[in-house]
Amino acid sequence: MDFTQHIDLAAKRLGGRVLAANDEFFAPKENLLKAGVPIWIEDKYTDVGKWMDGWETRRRRTPGYDWCIVKLGLPGIVHGVVVDTANFKGNFPEYCEIEGCAIDGDPSATQLEDAATSWSTLLPKSPLAGDTENRFEVSSANRVTHLRLKIYPDGGVARLRVHGEVIPDWAAIARAGGEIDLAAVEHGGLVIDSSDMFFGSRNNLIFPGRSTGMHDGWETRRRRGPGHDWCVVRLGAPGTIRRVEVDTAYFKGNFPESCSLEACSAGRDVTDSSELAALGWKEILSRTMLKANSLHIYGSEIQNAGVATHARFHIYPDGGVARLRLFGSLAQRQA
Repeated sequence: MDFTQHIDLAAKRLGGRVLAANDEFFAPKENLLKAGVPIWIEDKYTDVGKWMDGWETRRRRTPGYDWCIVKLGLPGIVHGVVVDTANFKGNFPEYCEIEGCAIDGDPSATQLEDAATSWSTLLPKSPLAGDTENRFEVSSANRVTHLRLKIYPDGGVARLRVHGEVIPDWAAIARAGGEIDLAAVEHGGLVIDSSDMFFGSRNNLIFPGRSTGMHDGWETRRRRGPGHDWCVVRLGAPGTIRRVEVDTAYFKGNFPESCSLEACSAGRDVTDSSELAALGWKEILSRTMLKANSLHIYGSEIQNAGVATHARFHIYPDGGVARLRLFGSLAQRQA
């Protein structure tokens, strides 16, 4: 599984923030986590120099490196990072390095900058190319809450993406009790496969909150042949699904005619399409008509399929869905 198919743990929409930087003379550190593709405006300048859509430090005249500290929106295990130097051609860093630490709660930038804070290496000092999405796999199994990006010796980085596996605080979730959204990204859910996502990412389905527009959902291209579209959700933890919400917010002339849902129990590492297709799927929601721009809630319609680890969501024949919520109870208390 390509690491970029995992959630961006540092995404602003999930609560990611750049807390501190030693220098941001030419362009602010907050640009690193902006959602959009970096842009270039040819003739735009500020009172300090060329306007750049990224984080850019001044030219270093002493030994050392520049750095910034990022609070992840969701804690987890990092599987890979993208250090994007888009539009930085004669002013990109020669190398980068990334470290991580795990401090729950809301530590201050001062605390994180303190020499007593223990940082571990996620990505050793590695060469960068200019105007490039520099992709690096990460092999560390450590759960982290914050990152420190070091650039050598100075320069600009447009975007930082931190793809990984969300590791929730299951003890706190269990103490809270009640039903939870087993598919939610904040609970470790991940959409691991889909038939198509031409117009919108499949993982938008499980992001927090209501959709903010058609761009913020899962949307497939117009189907011109037989069949229908589908996606597979790996639940954050095994559990029994009892209530389902299907939200078609903002999809008005392009919502699916209907949907259905299946569930199964399998190993957490199953991601191959052929393996997923061969699992013992049980229908929990039969094919049901959908409405445009509406929140659909299903309770009594949900059939008990026992403890599930995966859900397969079918839409007929194609179209867009903003959010999918799979509420239920955990199979057992998580460590």
